[in-house]
Amino acid sequence: MNRETARPRVLLQRIARHAMIERGLLPDFSPDALAELDMIQGPATEDMAQARDLRGLLWCSIDNDNSEDLDQLTVAEVMPDGSAKVLVAIADVDALVKKGSPIDDHAKHNATSVYTAAEIFPMLPDKLCYDLTSLNYAKDRLAVVVEMVVGEDGSLKEADIYRAFVRNSAKLAYNSVAEWLEGRRAAPLAIASVKGLDNNLRLQDRVAQKMKALRHEHGALNLETIEARPIFEADKVTDLEAEMRNRAKDIIEDLMIAANGVTARYLDSKGFPSLRRVVHKPKRWDRITEVAKDLGGNLPPEPDSKALEQFLLERKSADPIGFPDLSLSIIKLMGPGEYVADFPGEMADGHFGLAVKDYTHSTAPNRRYPDVVTQRLIKAALLGQAAPYGKDELRALASHCTEEEDAANKVERRVVKSAAALLLEARIGERFDAIVTGAADKGTWVRLFKPPVEGRLVHGFEGLDVGHRVRVELVRTDVERGFIDFKRVH
Repeated sequence: MNRETARPRVLLQRIARHAMIERGLLPDFSPDALAELDMIQGPATEDMAQARDLRGLLWCSIDNDNSEDLDQLTVAEVMPDGSAKVLVAIADVDALVKKGSPIDDHAKHNATSVYTAAEIFPMLPDKLCYDLTSLNYAKDRLAVVVEMVVGEDGSLKEADIYRAFVRNSAKLAYNSVAEWLEGRRAAPLAIASVKGLDNNLRLQDRVAQKMKALRHEHGALNLETIEARPIFEADKVTDLEAEMRNRAKDIIEDLMIAANGVTARYLDSKGFPSLRRVVHKPKRWDRITEVAKDLGGNLPPEPDSKALEQFLLERKSADPIGFPDLSLSIIKLMGPGEYVADFPGEMADGHFGLAVKDYTHSTAPNRRYPDVVTQRLIKAALLGQAAPYGKDELRALASHCTEEEDAANKVERRVVKSAAALLLEARIGERFDAIVTGAADKGTWVRLFKPPVEGRLVHGFEGLDVGHRVRVELVRTDVERGFIDFKRVH
């Protein structure tokens, strides 16, 4: 297909598939996986006798407006002593996707769903992740439930994990729920039509906020970044929209952080290994202290999450508009997270950004393979069986999932950059305000403030480092390769 004749969305789909293959990811399922899929005729039911029946609770899902691969449901209730019981139901993917099967092999190979602007490449076939293993509205599904009792101060008092039978009573979307919680609109119909759901969601919101506040007291970092999402009109890229945090996203984020911590500690208590999600202490702490000093802050010479969090709170209050750009600089300087195999008696690093020691990924098994691995470990522990993964296998999986997550992120960024190049190709020569987002031997990158586009600084990058603000001129775009080049101007 010619560049001149391809519709923008079709062009981006072709670029996405090429990027998948280039990074070693599989855009399509194998014939063996599809043959296995044909044999699966309905949701898992064989283990219902072993699961609690919790279908009568006011479960709901909150996700992106267009999400169909629903991994978790939440519900809460007030306890007599003023604490709150919060339940997180996680889709029982392992009930249909067995270890070593062709479908599992594909999921393990890619290790994650890849969400590009033009096309989604799900980790599991559509029939599963959008239907039979998704916690869809008004459908009976098996789940792994994490039960937590949270005190009035936001601290975790008790926790348990078990299997249950659940039913989603309302499929909700982040933006509309956030607008309602913040008093900017009436309750969405999906909330108003379910008796008691409004109060339940407000309770979840209060609990999540208390848990968040307590985590930040312990040094969890208050970071807020801008993620650009291409907007299409009639298959043409017309804009890049910045996706921001909101109250509804915070509910899910904070409850999932808590559930992931409970899961890690549960496995440890049973003498089981786990796949931990680790963010090490920042190697570039010296540059973080320089960024803080330039903004009037004073950080200690050694990494200190509490001190960094206090600085971030002060900057958010002083400059809320510029705070996402500061957050992006800190995230880049902290470095990426990784998966690490943890075994009983060993001491794994914690998650610096969340200020927690015990942390795994468990709440998105339709989308992330580490969560499937964790689910299998949990189910084996519940049944008193041996761990389904040996030490060498788990270590290899940790390394592989880290590598494939990085590959998937690069594919997603590549397509966003190609979409941005489409948007900017008629604006060569225009000048923009930008912030440096990457500075290394392989190059220097900047992100425009508006539109939120990232590209390479090919001239005038000498002396610049992450967090510096610069004035740049657009000098070249290459849609096929996802290149956007700038030069520094004064």
